[in-house]
Amino acid sequence: MYFELTLVAYIIDYIFGEFSKMKYLKHPIIFMGDYIKWFEKRFYKDNIYRGLILTLSLICIVLIITFTLTKVDNVIFQAFLASFTISSKMLYESVQNVIVSDNPKYAISMLVSRDTNEMNESDINKAAIETYAENLSDGVIAPLFYLLCFGLVGAFVYKAINTLDSMVGYRNERYERFGKFSARVDDIVNFIPSRIAAILIALLFLSKKALLQFFKYGKKHESLNAGLPISAMALALDIKLGGPTSYFGKIKQKPYFGDGKENIEKIDVKKALAIKPRLDIFILSVLFLFTIFSY
Repeated sequence: MYFELTLVAYIIDYIFGEFSKMKYLKHPIIFMGDYIKWFEKRFYKDNIYRGLILTLSLICIVLIITFTLTKVDNVIFQAFLASFTISSKMLYESVQNVIVSDNPKYAISMLVSRDTNEMNESDINKAAIETYAENLSDGVIAPLFYLLCFGLVGAFVYKAINTLDSMVGYRNERYERFGKFSARVDDIVNFIPSRIAAILIALLFLSKKALLQFFKYGKKHESLNAGLPISAMALALDIKLGGPTSYFGKIKQKPYFGDGKENIEKIDVKKALAIKPRLDIFILSVLFLFTIFSY
């Protein structure tokens, strides 16, 4: 277990975020995205096998590079790199910006793939909460889980898989086959973290209802994992998320998650964001204690 590495990496993210505002420092995820775009442009075919080659090739590239970097036996150096896989601070600030922005439709359009032009205020707030809940798993708990278990290599391989899913893992005409393997691998690697995230959301909000019922609602989601933290958040805040949503000009009949009110207000987004300081205290405390006892 990489307790010290994970602790230092989380502290770096807590203070600095992902360094995305630094002019001369390109985020590693951008390099992954550039490779995916290059591969798709050169080798795309509407079949599973080309998607499998894309997935395995990116994983191998990331694995080799990060394994080489682990030869630099310095915790601060490795933690600095590992902090790029954690997006707790950036996620919080991005979602918070939606409710303080003069143009909330534009702010939410930077975070979601759904259509935003016809959104009302409740739709925007709902999308913000759903994004925050889902990405607490994908952007915080999952990278921490793989960093803790497998070190720098594990965290970056996870981010490679997650990036693949976010770019080609769609169920549409172009990506149904090409992105199928990436999507299935993403389902596998997020199976445990998504459930940890849902449980933590329920516990940190002290919501027995969320703890006992998040799976009941979450399993209705077409994703094996995404609906669980979303449902836990909905139940903890006593709101209803999900429902009919427009994607690429077509209404998708998504199930509802939770059984509370349907009109989502800014105050509900603020309540969702209130989990961050509690989550920070919990994660830092646990990692600190295990780091001390591991010596």
